[in-house]
Amino acid sequence: MIVTTVAFIVLAIWAYLLLGRGWFWRCAEREDGVDCSRAEARFRGAPGTWPGVVAVMPARDEAAVIGDSLASLLRQDYPGPFSVVIVDDQSSDATASTAVATADALSAGDRIDIVAGTRLPTGWTGKVWAMRQGLAAIEASANPPPFVLFTDADIVYAPGILRRLVAIALSKESVLTSLMVKLRCDSAAERWLVPAFVFFFQKLYPFAWVNDPRRSTAAAAGGCMLVRRSALAAAGGLEALQGALIDDCALGALTKRQGPIWLGLTEGARSLRAYPSFAAIRAMVTRSAFAELRYSSIRLLGTVVAMLFVYLAPPLLTVFADGPAQGAGMMSWMLMTLSFVPTLRLYQANPAMAPALPAVAAVYTAFTLDSAFQYWRGHGGYWKGRVQAPREA
Repeated sequence: MIVTTVAFIVLAIWAYLLLGRGWFWRCAEREDGVDCSRAEARFRGAPGTWPGVVAVMPARDEAAVIGDSLASLLRQDYPGPFSVVIVDDQSSDATASTAVATADALSAGDRIDIVAGTRLPTGWTGKVWAMRQGLAAIEASANPPPFVLFTDADIVYAPGILRRLVAIALSKESVLTSLMVKLRCDSAAERWLVPAFVFFFQKLYPFAWVNDPRRSTAAAAGGCMLVRRSALAAAGGLEALQGALIDDCALGALTKRQGPIWLGLTEGARSLRAYPSFAAIRAMVTRSAFAELRYSSIRLLGTVVAMLFVYLAPPLLTVFADGPAQGAGMMSWMLMTLSFVPTLRLYQANPAMAPALPAVAAVYTAFTLDSAFQYWRGHGGYWKGRVQAPREA
């Protein structure tokens, strides 16, 4: 009786996830699905009237990728004023010189500004402090633009993406417009774990809910965030986020108090960041997983129990139960499998991998536990030589 009850509770949960959580699994909120024709018509015949944009690119030891990333920005076909501020966050490699050489090769040296990052102040995380220094350079200029694009140094953009971002912002009247860029999915570890990462993110923050001004759900994808400078200032500026490890979702929550935000998937921007091994992905996840739980042991326990219950119970019931409990377990596993297929297709992964989602979920659960252990050991939020999680939360 208890097993049967558990089985039908799990089935009800998966029915809710498919039908009642913003249809997150369909991957339907996409940059190329937004109709921006009316916004673009406002500037047709007058390309010089598009609003100005400055990109802020924090970069710490990014010599291997910053050349391709910066070149893709400088090649944007954006019809308005556009330039790039690179904050060299105390790099130990040739990040700054590679950026300068890239801009010179494209005869665009006058469109970039290199800001030498200063020592990290107490209470700030590295990326947010670098973002703040770049924003300060913009605000000190003679004519600050209405839009700022916060972008990572490992993102490569198709030539029309900036135009699309601004057009979406104008069409939706959004104060923050963010794209979840296409993550690399080449190594075995990436093929098995990256699609699930995107799936879990969409489940946690259904994009349709993020994009609904009537809902409080807020998120962003840190690799590509176009923000209205006036809205950010009205919200308290980046000082309000100074200690945030998950800076993108924190920025989403901050700016949604000022107006609508929009988050979507895209095929027109991709990350160069390679995760060649399971250990590399583990390091990426453990950096911020416990921060997502607000460093709470109770939330950690609840998350672990929920993940095991929702993802592992269906295959266990299918194999070891019988009668109605086995049928409910099989149905739950089938719904789980079907929900994962669109994300696998987005990443050109084999849909036959979908039934393995319970095993992948178990791996991410282990990563989350490891994130807590790293925090308790005083190594929380470790990234590029910095331990950034607060010692006491």
